[in-house]
Amino acid sequence: MVVYLIGAGPGDADLITLKAVKALNKADVVLYDYLANEEILAHAPETAERIYVGKKAGEHYKTQDEINELI
Repeated sequence: MVVYLIGAGPGDADLITLKAVKALNKADVVLYDYLANEEILAHAPETAERIYVGKKAGEHYKTQDEINELI
């Protein structure tokens, strides 16, 4: 299994790197937060499982331990 960590930066789809697009293109599972908008997630295959793990100040959808377990 290979795991890629891809930053969504400020959430601007125009700033995603080619390497990130290539990794998303072959993803089976994508863990993402609120910065990864639909335009960015569209690079993943429709068959890829998408799991929201959003974390921002004071608002955690999943704990870090839960995220680590998913990874």
